[in-house]
Amino acid sequence: MIREIRKTDYPQLMKIWESSVLNTHDFLKEEDFNYYKKEIPGYFEYVTLLGFEEGGTLTGFMGIANGNLEMLFIHNDYRGKGIGKKLIQYGIDHLKVTKVDVNEQNEQAVGFYQHIGFQVLERSELDSQGKEYPILHMGL
Repeated sequence: MIREIRKTDYPQLMKIWESSVLNTHDFLKEEDFNYYKKEIPGYFEYVTLLGFEEGGTLTGFMGIANGNLEMLFIHNDYRGKGIGKKLIQYGIDHLKVTKVDVNEQNEQAVGFYQHIGFQVLERSELDSQGKEYPILHMGL
């Protein structure tokens, strides 16, 4: 079930984020992982957060702002079960999502978004924090 996220869910969101990133972002330097781990909770208040709950447990979440999918993370134990696709489809259908920025080095994510119908529009050498992780700007 897809539901709105509450502030009381934030600790679980961080567990999902950490599990997801540790298993999908093997290109991320440890110091950058720790930097983002501190920064991510500060972003929550600037996006519409929706989570996927299964059996009373949040297993994935997304954050959307101005038609841009700002974040989509699925706990590693639940990856490959269609949760990400359900979340993004909900975002497209109900929240007018048409854009996503994705780490070029996260090939699984790039392939996932391409499968849904996103295409690469632009490429940036640096991420939004100025770090050397190329970003693909994708759109429907």
